[in-house]
Amino acid sequence: MLDRKLHVAVLMGGWANERPVSLMSGEGVAKALEERGHEVTRIDMDRQVAARIAEAAPDVVFNALHGVPGEDGTVQGMLDLMGVPYTHSGLATSVIAIDKELTKQALVPHGVPMPGGRIVKSAELYERDPMQRPYVLKPVNEGSSVGVAIVTEDSNVGNPIMRDAEGPWQKFDQLLAEPFIRGHELTAAVIDTAEGPKALGVTELIIESGFYDFEHKYTDGVTTHVYPAEIPEEIERLCCKYALEAHRLLGCKGTSRTDFRWDDERGEDGLFVLETNTQPGMTPLSLVPEQAKHNGIEYGELVEMIVAAALRDHGAGSGGKGNG
Repeated sequence: MLDRKLHVAVLMGGWANERPVSLMSGEGVAKALEERGHEVTRIDMDRQVAARIAEAAPDVVFNALHGVPGEDGTVQGMLDLMGVPYTHSGLATSVIAIDKELTKQALVPHGVPMPGGRIVKSAELYERDPMQRPYVLKPVNEGSSVGVAIVTEDSNVGNPIMRDAEGPWQKFDQLLAEPFIRGHELTAAVIDTAEGPKALGVTELIIESGFYDFEHKYTDGVTTHVYPAEIPEEIERLCCKYALEAHRLLGCKGTSRTDFRWDDERGEDGLFVLETNTQPGMTPLSLVPEQAKHNGIEYGELVEMIVAAALRDHGAGSGGKGNG
């Protein structure tokens, strides 16, 4: 793991929609590092963040930010220029992975199955549906399922969608429209070890109503996590395979989590990657720590593994960029 005590700056908060989650993740990470004897400086992201990091002069930055600008390459580029090692994925990986259309362009040609779809202007939705219902509308570059909507035949948004209906079309100029995939919500985490990236297994997320959106991810008691997922062995194997391939093809570092939908009526052909998250949450409800614990990796050990991966990359001359 870590063979020496470090000074770690934990970067958290910020101004994205996921700010409350980032603060929980960051505080959990900070406490775990302190319990293991490391010096920790907590930094709540603001416009003076570069000066605050320079003043702290840490050995490494633990990036516990979620969403823009901590997950989209902005913070990564700043830290690259400063020459400070940091956890998780680097600039190029972050730019691609947070953009759902760019992710498809990176993964689909290599055999990773993802839903079809297209970018639509929000104003077009008031004239006609972009595809046959049911379909999913999601912002192109938001995390934690922020602003996602499922449009069905019996939706109360009208047909075509009414201008005063509540949905992501009110907040974003462009959206990604994808066919809705019925069935199971699955997720697989990957962590970098000294021996290379390792898939931790597959969790099924069982939701009584709706889908695995921001509220279901971070509200206790509304989603049941089943690990290991009670799915056929071949589907589990494919999830782990695609999660590892996404981690490798995108150039993820430290840890990542890939989300899936699986239509069990279609067997292996019904499994689709939805997205790969380069900055998975580290809260008490988060899936990566949960899967790690089932694999015998306690929370504090997981945090140190992520830090160790960042230092290995920096020591190898990548400047902490983590780009593949």
